[in-house]
Amino acid sequence: MAKESNKVMLGASSIMICLLTIGLLYAALTINPFETWKHKLSNLDGKSVGGEEPLRFFFRRLVRGKDRVQLDTTGLSCHSDLHFELCLTNKPVIIDKNASTVYIPSKEAKSEYKVKPYARKEDETAMKIVTPVRILHGNITPPACDFIHRVPAVIFSSGGFTGNLFHEFNEIIIPLFLTCHHFRSRIQFVITDFKPWWVEKYSRVLSHLSSHDVINPVENGSVHCFPGAVMGLRYHDNLALNYTEIPGGYSMLDFKQFLRESYMLKMKHVSEMKRQRPVLIHLSRRETRKFLNEDKIVEMMEALGFQVIVATPNQTSNLDTFSGLVNSCSVIVGAHGAGLTNAVFLPTKAVMVQVVPLGLDWASAAYYGETVGTGMGLEYLEYKIKAEESSLIDVYGPDHPVITDPESIFAKGYEAARAVYVDGQNLKINLVRFRKTLVEAMKLLGHSTSEN
Repeated sequence: MAKESNKVMLGASSIMICLLTIGLLYAALTINPFETWKHKLSNLDGKSVGGEEPLRFFFRRLVRGKDRVQLDTTGLSCHSDLHFELCLTNKPVIIDKNASTVYIPSKEAKSEYKVKPYARKEDETAMKIVTPVRILHGNITPPACDFIHRVPAVIFSSGGFTGNLFHEFNEIIIPLFLTCHHFRSRIQFVITDFKPWWVEKYSRVLSHLSSHDVINPVENGSVHCFPGAVMGLRYHDNLALNYTEIPGGYSMLDFKQFLRESYMLKMKHVSEMKRQRPVLIHLSRRETRKFLNEDKIVEMMEALGFQVIVATPNQTSNLDTFSGLVNSCSVIVGAHGAGLTNAVFLPTKAVMVQVVPLGLDWASAAYYGETVGTGMGLEYLEYKIKAEESSLIDVYGPDHPVITDPESIFAKGYEAARAVYVDGQNLKINLVRFRKTLVEAMKLLGHSTSEN
């Protein structure tokens, strides 16, 4: 009888196990996995993932007025102006396998947005090579997560005008700092139009803004889920940060301090330099806007008492080393061009001398002249060449509109003007005139020139 009882009990146990298994399977099939995941990571109203301020606070810092109201009421806010477009959400998101679509499930009616996450919206040429990100918000069915992350995503493009130092800083690096620094490294970058060389070039900057690996969505080929996301980057002005603009509290001096920390630069102020002869770095060009009498220019600089470093284009491409070299200098000299962007590495009260080629007055002022002295804490001097110092006079003659009326050339369109003034001229500097500018640079540093 005992054996039969055991059989009955075993049979009953088997039935109970089967019923329990069926119940668990039913629950798994009826519970929305996204809702379960969302519940785990929807702690944005409480403590942040890092255990300090609420993440919602960091998102709110990126918006004001109606945009902030929209973020608070719907969890999603999108802003667009002349220079950039940006969407951000403090709700859980799912990013598809190539980051072309971002899903933000909610109970609201379905809505769709598109953002090109590169801060030069006004330039059609740049934006043609930036892949748009599609944002689906509301009552939607997202794909299943392959990876779940516990910090927000920041999606931006390394397309546009990358390869040009000015544009890399102006449209990506400075906007990245502006958008992300207050998150205190608790973000993860998802980079569209991914360029491995660019990520390697700026690895120090990226690693100081995020404590997580960069995601290349195309190569990774997985669906990633985050507790929130910023799609696009905020932008203020050319090589500039405005202390009062969103997110507020940042200046170019703060950005320069960030660069010093990222690249481990030693000099903060020129007064820390103990050398008797101020060090001048001369940016040598090999193609357009090159100095045809460069050897004579360098001789004059040395005769005035400068210790001169002639930097060639192959040296300037490695920022890990070149940033330190620039930081050891008191003066940077160069013709208008991307290389002058290296002034961000100069110590405070160092001097930039911009040589302004014919026809490039506006660009020289807009990109450097109006920002370097006021925002970067540097002294700014410029040397505007005369027509006889441009190689264009030999090509067109002194009476041609290229020489006498550059505005008429620009009226034909930027590409026509670029071919002439940006790509088509070199410079033969008047040493007597230029010497006066260099003497002024020496005086700004508190030095007197040599008798030679």
